[in-house]
Amino acid sequence: MAVPLSPPPPDPQFVLRGTQSAVNALHFCGGAEVHGCPLLFSGQGRDLRLCLWDLAEGRNAVVDSICLESVGFCRSSVLAVGQARWTLAVPGKGIDEVQILEMPSKTSVCTLKPEADAKPGMPMCLGLWQAESSSRPFLLAGYEDGSIALWDVWERKVCSRISCHEEPVMGFDFDSQKARGVSGSAGKALTVWSLDGQQALQVCSTHQLTNPGISEVTIRPDHKILTTAGWDHRIRVFQWRTMKPLAVLAFHSASVHCVAFATNGLLAAGSKDQRISIWSLYQRM
Repeated sequence: MAVPLSPPPPDPQFVLRGTQSAVNALHFCGGAEVHGCPLLFSGQGRDLRLCLWDLAEGRNAVVDSICLESVGFCRSSVLAVGQARWTLAVPGKGIDEVQILEMPSKTSVCTLKPEADAKPGMPMCLGLWQAESSSRPFLLAGYEDGSIALWDVWERKVCSRISCHEEPVMGFDFDSQKARGVSGSAGKALTVWSLDGQQALQVCSTHQLTNPGISEVTIRPDHKILTTAGWDHRIRVFQWRTMKPLAVLAFHSASVHCVAFATNGLLAAGSKDQRISIWSLYQRM
C-alpha cells in the first residue's frame, strides 16, 4: 500500500520588494490594521540610532532618536510600563554592558554589567519581560559566549545564567505562559530552556539542525508553532510543544535575518536579498 506523500511547503502569499538594503528587523504592530490587514514595520539601517517615528494619519517623520554607543548586532527590547511610557534595553557603552532607559524621557535607569569573573562577551540579543502578577521587570540576555542570563532589573543582578550554545546566541524567544524559551546561535542547534519559580534557568533539550546559523527565533502568539531565520536562506517551522519539525520554507536567495508573526498568524521574513516574504501557515493547528 502506497504511503501518501506530505504536501510540499507552500509558497509565500506576498513578496514585498520595495526595500533598498538588507532587511534586519520586522515587527507587526499589535492591534493596528490598514484596510483589515495587520501593519508591518521593517528596519534596514545600521546608523547607530534608534528612531521614534510618527506614523499617524499617513505621516512618516522621525520625532526623536537615541544614539547608541555599541557597534554590535544586538537588537534592543521594549517593555510597556504605562500609558505613553516604556522601558528600553539597549547594548551599553562597555563591551558586556546593557543600558536600561526610561522612555520617552531617555532617563537612565541602570547599567547591567556582569560580575567580574563571568566574561560573557557582548550581548547579542535582549528580551525585557515581567510576570502578569508582578510589576517587577526582568531581562533575558543572550551573550557572545553562548550563555543566556536572567537579570533582575530592579536589583541589578543576575538571577541565573546557563550555557546554551558553543557559539554566540543570535536570537531567542521566551514564552512567559509556559516559562519556557528557545534560542539559536551561529552553530547548528536550537536549545530549549525553562525558568522555574525560583528564577533559575535550566536547559531542557537540544535539537540539531541541518545547517549552522540562526539569526532569529520567534514563537507565534498562540504558542503553537515557532520559526527560525536561517543563514542558509531557509525559514524553518517547528511545533512549539514538541519541537517537531513541520516545514522548511525556501524562497530567499540570501541569509534570512528576521522573522515576525502577526496576531492573525501571518508570518513575515526579511532577508539580506532585500525582500520580505509573507506566509500563511498552519492556521487550524
